[in-house]
Amino acid sequence: MINWDAHACLPQHPLADFTPVRRLHAAGVNYVSLNVGADMNPVSQVMSVIAGYRATIAADPERYVLVSSVDDIIQAAADGRMAISFDLEGALPLLDQPDMVALYAQLGVRQIHFAYNRNNSVADGCHDVARGLTPLGHRMVQAVNDNGILMDCSHTGRLCSLEIMNASSQPVIFSHANPYTLVQHGRNVTDEQIRACAGTGGVVCMSGLSFFLGSDQPCAEDVARHAAYVADLVGVKHVGIGLDICFQQSDLDDTPPGAFDPSHWWPASAGYDINHPPSFTPPEVWRELPSALRKVGMNDKEVELVLGRNMMRVAQQVWSGPQALAKAA
Repeated sequence: MINWDAHACLPQHPLADFTPVRRLHAAGVNYVSLNVGADMNPVSQVMSVIAGYRATIAADPERYVLVSSVDDIIQAAADGRMAISFDLEGALPLLDQPDMVALYAQLGVRQIHFAYNRNNSVADGCHDVARGLTPLGHRMVQAVNDNGILMDCSHTGRLCSLEIMNASSQPVIFSHANPYTLVQHGRNVTDEQIRACAGTGGVVCMSGLSFFLGSDQPCAEDVARHAAYVADLVGVKHVGIGLDICFQQSDLDDTPPGAFDPSHWWPASAGYDINHPPSFTPPEVWRELPSALRKVGMNDKEVELVLGRNMMRVAQQVWSGPQALAKAA
């Protein structure tokens, strides 16, 4: 059994402490996608973070391995090591160049979504004016598909996400998003989006943030309740986990350089209060998820699907994309 956490955040700093990754591993997680930057982070910061994370992983090969295939993850689990790859939250680090996608893929990015809450030249954010996927966005979707990267629609506007899913030739995921029907927050996804994601063969991964679960102190039962809703709507084969735990480290300043305005990215009009950040499920919630999922009616096989096998299936297909297959030939 492989436990797969589709999205987690360390400080956006090259010297970030990986102790939280060890906590996830100790709680039973075999693979985690670590965020290396978002639309508010300039490329210089993103590249510095990637370099720092890669160095930390390389310096401790008995504990960590940077992976690019599902086979790598299975081998890492057998060896007792934590499998890691990276994700990008937004298209601004792509500099309007589809060729940047291939570069990030070579550096370990295996998952990307195109807009972090706000609109850009590629796609719409979920807290901005709806326009839809731009012509450049269509080329970016093709680049993501061609380079064997998971196409993510988290943080993306409803209309735009539907157009991305329609444009993609590969399964699309929501790496950390919950059903809007249960909690009416703009970051959550509608039944229409969930059905469209399932229609691509993709997976909707449950976030563990308080805002999106509707619980001030989120727990395994909250995550399971949202997972059960998606399973009932589109089938258990389209449910996963991406707890989106943000591990703060007070000794590191990872504030984006320049005129960074938190209220722009997390607007009060969308229900955010920058003086009162959300609470997160702790990594140890992974130990409680199997029991919580069984309590909402899932059997052991279904629990394994939700906790990892669904994302393994999608990654197996996507990460073996056209260029990846060509390189292996």
